[in-house]
Amino acid sequence: EDRPGNEAADAPDQPATDNGLGAIAGQYAAKAGVRQDESGRIDVMQSIGGVRGLAEAILPGLLFTVIFTVARDLQLSLIVALAVSAVFAVVRLLTKTPLTQALSGLIGVGICAFVANRTGNAEDFFLPGFFTNAAYIVGMVISIAVRWPLAGLLFGFIRGEGTDWRKHPARIKAYSLATWLIIAVLALRLIVQVPLYLVDNIAALGATRVAMGVPLYALGLWFAWLVSRPALEKQQHPPA
Repeated sequence: EDRPGNEAADAPDQPATDNGLGAIAGQYAAKAGVRQDESGRIDVMQSIGGVRGLAEAILPGLLFTVIFTVARDLQLSLIVALAVSAVFAVVRLLTKTPLTQALSGLIGVGICAFVANRTGNAEDFFLPGFFTNAAYIVGMVISIAVRWPLAGLLFGFIRGEGTDWRKHPARIKAYSLATWLIIAVLALRLIVQVPLYLVDNIAALGATRVAMGVPLYALGLWFAWLVSRPALEKQQHPPA
């Protein structure tokens, strides 16, 4: 059965290098927020941080868009977006919950606000996100090219495969396909949003940023999990 921890028990002579890579993969999966539910399937809602994580990802950009569209005041829009992100970080600090997502969100909003304030163009609030998406796409394509597809690092660990999936061409192919699905999500964002940025359509850009942000990512993550399931997992959990 595919259970976390089986590798250590079943393969005591596993090379130290592979153990190290498995540990790195586990840390990466944890930082990426990928979680399983009790049935062993990916818990998409928990993987995006639950309701709070969803709010932390959506509200700053949404409020920036709404306030700028209504008031046409760049400074006010930036201050509100930063303030909301800061409040989320403080709440997590006070409730002693993990700060990673809120803090990374605050830093991200801070960078976006800095760029927009520096240029004086509201649409530039969304510009750093384009470069981030492009960087992830390049990184994921490289991971597929070197036969270390990113989805394998994310899902292999929580499925209990560790890095053993790399010994099986079929698993590498499955995780490569899953990684291409995630790449497609990121590429779709650029295809839709960059033209809106170029024509200065802030309202549409903000709306698509929200719709194609965490919700679309969660959908892509779910499909990537499904297409990369091992044969045994598919038999145990047939599609509904």
